[in-house]
Amino acid sequence: MAPVIEKPGTAPSIALLLAAHGERRPDAGNTGAFQLARALASRSLVAEVAIGFISGTPSIREALETLTASRILVYPLFASSGYFTRDRLVQLLDEAKGDGRRIDMLPPLGLDPGLPDVLCDQAVACARDHGLAPEECTFVLLAHGSKRNPASRQATEQVAREIETRAFCRKVVVAFLEEQPLLEEAAACISGPAIVLGLFSGEGLHGAKDAPKLVARLGRRDVVFAGIMGSGPGIEDLVARAVTAALQDAGAVQAAEPSTIAPAPGGWAVSVD
Repeated sequence: MAPVIEKPGTAPSIALLLAAHGERRPDAGNTGAFQLARALASRSLVAEVAIGFISGTPSIREALETLTASRILVYPLFASSGYFTRDRLVQLLDEAKGDGRRIDMLPPLGLDPGLPDVLCDQAVACARDHGLAPEECTFVLLAHGSKRNPASRQATEQVAREIETRAFCRKVVVAFLEEQPLLEEAAACISGPAIVLGLFSGEGLHGAKDAPKLVARLGRRDVVFAGIMGSGPGIEDLVARAVTAALQDAGAVQAAEPSTIAPAPGGWAVSVD
């Protein structure tokens, strides 16, 4: 059974399920996601907190089976509302729920309006740790990208535009793993120091291995890797605020029919009839 973190003595009426992509490789512990779940449980926002993975253990189904609440808030730890969030996760929730419980889907981490500020803080801290002046650095957002679905690019470019308004760095550029510009192409156009931050929510193959490897392959001492979005300071606060907002609006939202995955405020709904 998947682990569930429960607050003793609290009526199990509303639960939080953190949904992440995860990683199945033998040495993948998905540590960051479990740490986030424990941190959120310690805040006692809801009666139960669980973590489930599309690829990894516990699965989305296993995580749901541990929760006893009649209403479940699902927070997708994804960078955009692409295939995994909009299609695959909804499919897995549809297949797993089976008992008529209300499931509210919140917008994914990558679309949180507070994310740009968190990323700015992460980049500034990295620059200073490496003896670099943030205002002289180019900030590179490295995302997955997709040649078939524009969601990753659109979300990345939106975050980049928001960060540019903060004027904390010299310039903001985007790069991708699966579409142009690739990191090597983007770096070739950058003169001076650069901070690369991966828009990945967990320690999967891309976040844990691909991103830092690509930065190292550039062979530039003035280009440094700031880590990934999901492990940055402030992510816990973003999720907590989103959950709190959903709970505050809970009384104004009418009970959904058992055959729907309903949207929390700011989210979206998909019929599962």
